[in-house]
Amino acid sequence: MRRAEVARKTKETDIRLVLNLDGEGRSNVASGIGFLDHMLCLLAGHGRFDLELSCTGDLNVDSHHTVEDIGIVLGKAISEALGSRESIRRYGSALIPMDESLAQVALDLSNRPFLVFNVPFSCPRVGEMDTEMFEEFFRALAVNAGMTLHISLLHGKNNHHMIEAVFKAFARALREAVTPDPSIKGVCSTKGVL
Repeated sequence: MRRAEVARKTKETDIRLVLNLDGEGRSNVASGIGFLDHMLCLLAGHGRFDLELSCTGDLNVDSHHTVEDIGIVLGKAISEALGSRESIRRYGSALIPMDESLAQVALDLSNRPFLVFNVPFSCPRVGEMDTEMFEEFFRALAVNAGMTLHISLLHGKNNHHMIEAVFKAFARALREAVTPDPSIKGVCSTKGVL
């Protein structure tokens, strides 16, 4: 079972996260930010990952520390659960609609972290979450997971639909990338290492 449990405590946040890459899409998420909880549950459900998350953060300041630190912890959990990354497909991509919105995500579990985030939001907040924090979340996740991650919104007007399409596309792309392929011996790299 490809599973990881990561805890991280700072002066700003206290987080415990359990991730099972070979799950059934179950989630139990409590970040203190309702919209982020909704997106993380979508990530688990559409990626078929099991995800447990509890976070206490300094939301009296703003959402920044909580959102970024959850990205850090989730990225670390993905990397730990993947272990040596042997026999996984490594690459994943998805093009996902959500009503008028259309999101495209492509990723590479290469151990070379990079983020391209092209999502032009038209309002500063969705629920209790600042829209600018979604880029920070995915940057923290990509860096700590060792992932090259490209996220683009091709169409969209409703900011809720836009970010929901992004999370669903990310979930499907990640599911594809972590899927074992018995024809791959070792890691999927002509160099022999990731």
